[in-house]
Amino acid sequence: MLPEFLLTETTVREGGAGADIALGDQQGETLVLTLGITRIIEQESIDISIWGSADGNDWGTRPLATFPQKFYCGTYQIIADLSDHADIRFLRAKWAVNRWGKGSPKPLFTIYLFAQAMQQELALGAA
Repeated sequence: MLPEFLLTETTVREGGAGADIALGDQQGETLVLTLGITRIIEQESIDISIWGSADGNDWGTRPLATFPQKFYCGTYQIIADLSDHADIRFLRAKWAVNRWGKGSPKPLFTIYLFAQAMQQELALGAA
């Protein structure tokens, strides 16, 4: 049940995926996804996508939502409308990283990803 972290604050140095999160009562609803990047090094990028599954096994061939490629620290939000995907019961974050230029070729990001229902986001903003 949301709100919940799809990924708690984690340092990543290579591509990967987070744990499966059950949507619970938010199946088929609109979600606000918040990505926080709290640490980076220069000349690198990260691509983060959100995947959905009805059974926890088949994650499909296309993500439900994708953040634009990021290069800097900051907090970023996107909306994921799941109304056309009412069968989706689980979410999972996946990421890919890239590094170029001088220094170590290994990327370094510290990130978190939070999901909450749109109605909760609006109610918190009005309070």
